[in-house]
Amino acid sequence: FDWSSIDTSDLPSSYKTNSWQEKELLQLADHFFQQYTHLCPDRKPLFIYPVNECGVQKFVSTTVRPTLLPYPDMYYWSGCASFVCDYLIMEPLKCPITPPSSLYSPTTIVKYQRGNCFDFAVLLCSLLIGAGYDAYCVHGYATLEICSLDQTQEVCPRLRKPPEVPEEEDPNKYRVKYPLEPQSKFELQQKARKEKETEPAQEEETKEEEEEEPKRDPLHGLRVHAWVLVLPGKRKVPETFFINPFTGNPHSTTDECFLGIESIWNDRNYWVNMQDCRKGCKDLSFDLTDPFCWEIMFLESNKSSQLTTESAKGDTEEMQEKEETDMSFEMPLSWVARIKVSSREYENPFSLGTKVILYDKAKQEKWAAYANEDGLVERLTVYADSDRTEELEVKEWFKHREDLLYMREVDKQTQLITDHFEPGHPLLLKAHSYTSLEPETGHTVEFYHTARVDGLWKRFESATEMTEYFVGREDFLHTRHIEFDERDKKMEKAGATADANPRPIVQIKEYFHRNPEKPADEDIEERIFMVIDDVIQVTYHLELHDTIASQVVFSRVIGREKREDEIFLSRENTVKYQPWSSEKHKNMLHLYDLLWELRAEQKELKQQVRDSEAEMLNILMVRKDEETNIKLSVSMYGTAKRGQEQEAMV
Repeated sequence: FDWSSIDTSDLPSSYKTNSWQEKELLQLADHFFQQYTHLCPDRKPLFIYPVNECGVQKFVSTTVRPTLLPYPDMYYWSGCASFVCDYLIMEPLKCPITPPSSLYSPTTIVKYQRGNCFDFAVLLCSLLIGAGYDAYCVHGYATLEICSLDQTQEVCPRLRKPPEVPEEEDPNKYRVKYPLEPQSKFELQQKARKEKETEPAQEEETKEEEEEEPKRDPLHGLRVHAWVLVLPGKRKVPETFFINPFTGNPHSTTDECFLGIESIWNDRNYWVNMQDCRKGCKDLSFDLTDPFCWEIMFLESNKSSQLTTESAKGDTEEMQEKEETDMSFEMPLSWVARIKVSSREYENPFSLGTKVILYDKAKQEKWAAYANEDGLVERLTVYADSDRTEELEVKEWFKHREDLLYMREVDKQTQLITDHFEPGHPLLLKAHSYTSLEPETGHTVEFYHTARVDGLWKRFESATEMTEYFVGREDFLHTRHIEFDERDKKMEKAGATADANPRPIVQIKEYFHRNPEKPADEDIEERIFMVIDDVIQVTYHLELHDTIASQVVFSRVIGREKREDEIFLSRENTVKYQPWSSEKHKNMLHLYDLLWELRAEQKELKQQVRDSEAEMLNILMVRKDEETNIKLSVSMYGTAKRGQEQEAMV
């Protein structure tokens, strides 16, 4: 991109000339610069008054234009940082060890959507100050990876695991200390011998690893970079942190990637770092009121600065009068016009249509909303190797889909696909795992159970079994497992539908939580309905002092034909273990009533299983239709903004 070819004819007059206040400011800045170079001859030149796009010298603080953009995300530092890093295209500095000779206005940078690290930092700082943060632009030094936007050695932020919280040790000093396990001295001697034998091989491996390690950057510690400093206090910021404008990521002030600071500035003042940076930024104090750590250009109090007091010894009375005027100087307003970003530009921040970021064993791709017909806005591909050749997993994020799909995970090893849905789907779907949308091929469906009457939160179905999990039911049911047999092959060959040729139910198992309102010998823990064998097994919960659960088994009488709606009970078809204290369980009439209830519930359960099968078929049919005819929703408040997208969808 040729910056010399940009059109500056339409820019305001403040871009092309300096007011009398700005001229006076430049004189004071030049005087400060001369004192600085005289007292600190070994320091690098300060970045104070570069030229703008019109070739006019401007003080860096006046280039910062505090602006609050009218978008909710731009009220927070994370939204501002992500917008700047997505919206602008990074350009490296012409000379990596010196700051640029020019600093264009944030409005020009926004217009052409590109810039160097100083352009990024000034734009981000302008947005943060406009949002109420105590933010500063930083001129300093960083590593090659930070300066060149090389993230191939870093872990993708979406893959970073949260830090583990260490377990607190038991403060009881009187606890029993157990003796250590005894160890054989002979085994220890043998282990030491083996280690000595393997030492030469390990040394060779370490040498090979050292050779494979990348060479040290010859410009380490000299590479110039600009970033943003955010101090605590305003907007409830708890601690000081850095923001790398190239990535939008926050960094601790002790991060070893940042090697030193020359100066910082905001829209009100300019500070020079007077601290030793040989150990990086980790030992720096960011108390800007400390004159021994930070040399301020325009004093905000009656305290005298180091530079002015030391230089005043040899200066005349006229210079002292000038210093007094310097102390009372008021920073002029920014010469930059108000930063404007249209809603279309804000919603489509990628000037190239997409953004690709390479990480260690991962690749991240981003798109603007409505850029893809399926609503895809982000894709993260995880690889098995650093060369990114073998894919392990792919994660995709979606926006504005009418089916409320917002994320999809694909395991490339097993080809397992998991779809995640936002609340509000007509079928109350929360997640759906599958390898194919064909029925009975292995599906796991999660529901928003609080919106369901039956409390079902998860269901797994395959060709031979189905398992359902429940939460918060009044009957304390938490799991139901069903086993199926193969369909009638003759009817399958005849082309019968699944409804006409259902899978035979072999067995139904139900598991219940403990109901504290019932005694344990009346509270069922497990029910097994062996439908084909005509066996019903009931197991009760245990009392605290029991070791074997109470159990009743109702089986079919051998040699007797089964009749519809017949309840036949005898001591031959009833097997029971009764460590019960209650006498009613020994009564045959009680067992007869129990068997009658179980038969009725078995009939209802069989119908519920058929309803669950029908629900799964309906879910798969709806999901097929949703994936075949993907529709994106357009907000009623954004119709005018997204006219082109709406016309394209129609």
